[in-house]
Amino acid sequence: MNDRVPMLRKERLVSNFPKRPRDSHKGLFGTVAVIGGANGMIGAPLLAARAALKLGAGCVHVGLLAENAPGVDLVQPELMLHDAKSALQLPGVDVFTAGCGMGTSIAAQKLLYELLPRNTALVLDADALNLIAKHADLQDDLRSRTSPCVLTPHPGEAARLLACTAHEIQSDRIAAARELSRRFACGAVLKGADSVCVTRGGRLFVNKTGNAGMSSAGMGDVLSGMIAAFIAQGMTADDALLLAVHLHGAAGDALAEQGITIGMTASDVTEWARWLLNGWLKR
Repeated sequence: MNDRVPMLRKERLVSNFPKRPRDSHKGLFGTVAVIGGANGMIGAPLLAARAALKLGAGCVHVGLLAENAPGVDLVQPELMLHDAKSALQLPGVDVFTAGCGMGTSIAAQKLLYELLPRNTALVLDADALNLIAKHADLQDDLRSRTSPCVLTPHPGEAARLLACTAHEIQSDRIAAARELSRRFACGAVLKGADSVCVTRGGRLFVNKTGNAGMSSAGMGDVLSGMIAAFIAQGMTADDALLLAVHLHGAAGDALAEQGITIGMTASDVTEWARWLLNGWLKR
């Protein structure tokens, strides 16, 4: 990693977080809708949605593709669950997060065709990225967007988007992250050890928080929900991306400091991220 690439710093990132007035209500903190959850993968969008809720979004909806989708999240009943098509029609959504457990079916593909042209902020992860990699017309729709969009690929997804191998991605992570942002006109984070973030305007940062204990299912879903929560609350997509990536890793580090590395879960990270953010803001 190039030592001249600036690192993400907590103090700068937190200074951009919007202040909450005393006379406030949930409508001031935005509405997030998470689209995903094909059969057998309902947990992924629920993890993203719970993270969005616990990191401050005012209202969070979940649109599920699964035929056996529940009507309520018994762990987090504050979430509002819908079928995926209905969720796309909800009024007043500030940020859509798509891809978590979405699958690559024709139904999922159609949802993206409807979602990408919308004048709404987007966070795209997982199967949304895999579908975009497969279909040139979806790539065109993504490049044509004027509203903010953030891509959150791991090296395998980045390789599919850039039509190369994961080894090539890992051999020059900075160049890969820059190319993702340039090619698709989006902010992007190339996840992994020392995640590389590139803003839509081309600013480059490396994140040093995080540890090997975070190598478990659902971590990326939680990150997507965190980014969406911060956009919904009024941060720019660039600032939301940088704060979420740094905080996400810092939450994992806090768990490791408590002696938890083996068996660290994405749900654990959500709880610690909420606790850390509130502490950072108080200081």
